Amino acid sequence: MKLWPLVVLLLAPLAHAITLDELQQRFTEQPVVRAHFDQTRTIKAMPQPLRSQGEMLIARDTGLLWDQTSPFPMQLMLDDSRMVQMINGQPPQTITAENNPQMFQFNHLLRALFQADRSVLEQNFRIDFKDQGNGSWTLKLTPIATPLDKIFTSIDLSGKTYLNTIQLNDKQGDRTDISLSNQRITPTTLTDDERKRFAAQ
Repeated sequence: MKLWPLVVLLLAPLAHAITLDELQQRFTEQPVVRAHFDQTRTIKAMPQPLRSQGEMLIARDTGLLWDQTSPFPMQLMLDDSRMVQMINGQPPQTITAENNPQMFQFNHLLRALFQADRSVLEQNFRIDFKDQGNGSWTLKLTPIATPLDKIFTSIDLSGKTYLNTIQLNDKQGDRTDISLSNQRITPTTLTDDERKRFAAQ
């Protein structure tokens, strides 16, 4: 009987190894995720990186809300048909799927990233998924489809219960790092204010 705790200890890492399919299932159970973001854009031609932060929401069946609070306020709403951006309280600018299809392909991809949608990812990337132990994981995506392969060299993700980091490495040698924290999955449906944001024209 004294061996039992040792056996449990030895088997525990095997029992908790995570696969991409399990990660997709885990994220499927998170229909709405809200989080704080810190974004750092490193551009070769600029001496200092560009930093921003704010709050974001990704809703599986609706779209993305991106509310930057610094260095200046910017609100972004992205759904399947349009992107509405408002900077510093100025009149909103709207881009539609008809006049910028690449933007909405990227939107589709972005939501696939947050949801670890294997079918969408496999259509667009060579996938390298690694279990890091203790529930942690990394996912390296190398584009194989146009136009993504003309824009990015790789997209690297990492997380545990939630997606925690996204690194976008582009063909120009520039890099965007997004760190997510304070993730919340309740309430599991949109609030009245969030629904109004998505419904606004």
